[in-house]
Amino acid sequence: MASPPLNAEPSQPQEREEQHLPPKTYVDAAVENLAGDSEKDNNAPSQYIGHGEDDAPRSPLRKPHKRNGSLRVNGLRNKTSAQSLLVEKFRDRDGKHLTSINPHDSEDSGQQTQKSPSRRTGAGELVSGRRAGAGWEKSGFVSSLLSHTPDPVDSVRIHWAPLNVPLKRRLQTLVVLWHTLCIALFLTTFFFLCAIPIFWPLLFPYVLYLLFSTAGHSGTLSRRSPFLRSLPIWSLFASYFPARLHRSQVLPPTRKYIFGYHPHGIISHGAFAAFVTEALGFAQLFPGITNTLLTLDSNFRIPLYRDYALALGLASVSRESCENLLSKGGANGEGMGRAITIVVGGARESLDAQPGTLRLVLKRRKGFVKLGIRTGADLVPVLAFGENNLYDQVQPETHPVIHKTQLVVKKALGFTVPLFHARGVFNYDVGMMPYRTPLNIVVGRPIKVAQQKVPDEAYVDEIHGLYVAELERLWREWRGEFAKGMKADLEFVE
Repeated sequence: MASPPLNAEPSQPQEREEQHLPPKTYVDAAVENLAGDSEKDNNAPSQYIGHGEDDAPRSPLRKPHKRNGSLRVNGLRNKTSAQSLLVEKFRDRDGKHLTSINPHDSEDSGQQTQKSPSRRTGAGELVSGRRAGAGWEKSGFVSSLLSHTPDPVDSVRIHWAPLNVPLKRRLQTLVVLWHTLCIALFLTTFFFLCAIPIFWPLLFPYVLYLLFSTAGHSGTLSRRSPFLRSLPIWSLFASYFPARLHRSQVLPPTRKYIFGYHPHGIISHGAFAAFVTEALGFAQLFPGITNTLLTLDSNFRIPLYRDYALALGLASVSRESCENLLSKGGANGEGMGRAITIVVGGARESLDAQPGTLRLVLKRRKGFVKLGIRTGADLVPVLAFGENNLYDQVQPETHPVIHKTQLVVKKALGFTVPLFHARGVFNYDVGMMPYRTPLNIVVGRPIKVAQQKVPDEAYVDEIHGLYVAELERLWREWRGEFAKGMKADLEFVE
């Protein structure tokens, strides 16, 4: 190939004018350009390898076709048992660990779950329950949301869910919707039956039984159904957020325990997923311990719903119920191996459930400490990272009148209704469905209690101080893992 001339004619009009050359025609310039391109192509390598030195956009590489369907049809894909467990470990800066129980979920993730790399070294372990519905965050829609930059004009619009949402995500939404509205649905069903005279002979004795029943606070747990608590639909419920349960220390089943759940949030979805169902592997993390989540006694006077709650293993939060649960039954008939879970902050704390904050109503809450001392039950703090991020609600600073009204209702009736909103069933901006925000429920170390029939006030304050210190430790050690980007600090009020 002949080398180009040393003094080639200039192509720019200004340079040609300086050398007194006639202007080059468009045809000549085009022919010269094509000749130069073909010469570059002949000298170019067979494959271009670049590192993005310029700002020109480049198309993504085409990914090879995954023949998952073909392999599954021909029986060549590995099948793993739904109950096969794998330990996953987290480590904090002091060398303490959280270990997860993870099932191989090849249907969701397309590959076997691997042990996550250890980030720090140490001796203790934080053990986590199974990952419910692993791989949901890999859907294309969630990836597009994470990479989408919000537009100020677009933020005032309602974003509707696309029609091609995977079936699993639709089922997750359906189960969470059921849990959110189940009380209203049971009440509607009851009044509908009351409108049909043929059911009156059954409803009348049922209402009498409802008024005088003691099943909610007897402590026998005779209506508890392990089958209902272990249904696969609860795995869909937990994977909606998704939620994980983590254990700081093994709890021997020869003791009894009071789990204190913080914060309350709006509806305490994390407490339901971790301690009412087996979706997060409570039985694997705490073998030999029978845990009961406590709720308002008035819930056991709601027709039909109270039977559903009893079958799930819920019980009343009254003092009689707590003492019965911790002093009856169990391996020795005196409550050994039993545990109760109390949402300590209660309805008052739900009014402070603002996203990005963690305000706990705990300074004057010492009744659960006295209960633990009277029954000899160890106290176990539980901190749920992400519970307050599931809903938005009216802020007391901007609406002080509404906030004061809610406090008056709370004082008069014992409960209150926060004015909250989140997303909807078919949209992502308006509704009563919680946001899909990760929930990490971390169970702390137990605070051993010496039993006293009449608790000493100084000893109550001492145990209460140890309990608060353990909550602060959980926040300090795991906020970097489970509360990344959260600027507000842990705060104790009232």
